[in-house]
Amino acid sequence: MTDDEPREYDREFTTPLEYRTRRRIGYSHERGDVTRFVVQVEYRVNGEWLEVVRFDHDPESDHAHDVTEEGVHMDVYRDGEKIRSEEVFPPMKASDALTFAEEHLNQHAERYINRFEEWHEIRNR
Repeated sequence: MTDDEPREYDREFTTPLEYRTRRRIGYSHERGDVTRFVVQVEYRVNGEWLEVVRFDHDPESDHAHDVTEEGVHMDVYRDGEKIRSEEVFPPMKASDALTFAEEHLNQHAERYINRFEEWHEIRNR
């Protein structure tokens, strides 16, 4: 594994949302405290899962946010590339940020999926 590849998590879950979409959650913990996580919506395009939006926390990585210092950010993806990060909430404990990210995507995933489909001209839902 190279420095720019994601590391594995202690726990990982994938939940189907709608046709060709899923939510993926991964987190690691130490003595009951969340140490890093990812919560993202993914869309299957041409046999490959692409990120739609992503929340993450990994203070030891150059490729993730530290929610305890920077606040909660949502990365927005288009054409397989991150195009921007949106600040969603001020700094908080990682466990609270994980819960917040899950709840946020439960409420707003459809909107992000619709935007992704428009950007990629996907019409067969």
